[in-house]
Amino acid sequence: MTCPHCGRAAEFHSHRPHAPTSLVGPVRYRRAYYLCRRCGRGLFPFDQQAGLTTRHFTPGLERVVTLAGTVADSFDKAADLIQEMAGPRLGESTVQRTTEDAGTRLAELVQAGQTFGPPVVWPWHKDYQGRRCAYVEMDATGVRQQGKGGRAAEGRMAYVGMVCNPRPEWPWPDELPGPMQARYLAGLYPLAEVAPLLRKPAGQVGMDQADLWLGLSDGGNGLEDRLEENFPRVEVVILDFYHPAEKLTGLARLLHPKDEARAQEQARQWCGLLKEEGGALLGAVLSETDWPRQAGVAEAVAAVVEYLDKHAHRMEYPEYQAQGWCIGSGAVESACKTVVGQRLKLAGMRWGEEGTHALCHLRALYRSEKGQWEAFWNRDFSRN
Repeated sequence: MTCPHCGRAAEFHSHRPHAPTSLVGPVRYRRAYYLCRRCGRGLFPFDQQAGLTTRHFTPGLERVVTLAGTVADSFDKAADLIQEMAGPRLGESTVQRTTEDAGTRLAELVQAGQTFGPPVVWPWHKDYQGRRCAYVEMDATGVRQQGKGGRAAEGRMAYVGMVCNPRPEWPWPDELPGPMQARYLAGLYPLAEVAPLLRKPAGQVGMDQADLWLGLSDGGNGLEDRLEENFPRVEVVILDFYHPAEKLTGLARLLHPKDEARAQEQARQWCGLLKEEGGALLGAVLSETDWPRQAGVAEAVAAVVEYLDKHAHRMEYPEYQAQGWCIGSGAVESACKTVVGQRLKLAGMRWGEEGTHALCHLRALYRSEKGQWEAFWNRDFSRN
């Protein structure tokens, strides 16, 4: 047996007992112990071959613990879920450490350019000209942080990227109905690193075989540039319709603070005009409107008009709809909520940076199309 620490021969020493925890409780056995007399370190080859974790869990239990820690509202609830469904009684901190360890391994694989499962070619849906369209989308969402010793810390922005095949409103007769296909990526990355990491999963699903690439994002600084830089075939980066619609709704409520019905009707009219005529024309309409002299209204209108003018080239919604392109099905906005928000942004939650990064990767993998989660665990085990 070769010592993995110094490369010298390690000699068999004895058989020693062990009792790792499995889904059915402790598993007791004896395995060979080897000792390297040069560096003084011992090793148990069988433990590594069996895929035991550093916390002495079997691979099956580690996978279940990680799944519970990824999908439950909290690690405490995850511990209850594990005991209820599988039997092992684990502490909250054990579930947290196990989950974050798996997420860290996943993040390292993603950063190394690894993909999971065999390559496939998605059946890209067609636009009204019969072109197969692939979508790549990016957004960001804040996650509250906690410093060492429970001290306050500034929040961090978690970026969420996705390659997706959204189902069009009016599919061609030869297209099979089905849910949207998506592969997600999320983590505390610098913006410049997110889009390059999306290129691997994009290639894994046959994005190169699509006739047309389209981008979708919010109005965040740099998102459009990064998408165009890393996906040079992108025809246009569309501003997700949800974002200007949200700003218009806020302006309408400021204008009618005591009448929600009127505010909703006003927002509906503005959103309809935006969808039918585009951002440039709506900005002109808002600029020329004679607004009542209410506190804050003029400033809010000016901010919305500035936003519309700045992003007018990405808000040609009549043209996009005429092509049969998605203008913001909510996929990327929904991704921020389902991938990050529903686990890391619940009431009172604060996270460390390493935990945030690990859980973002696990949530992105879990929310991706069926088979990705299983492929990671099968591959992860084969490497042990």
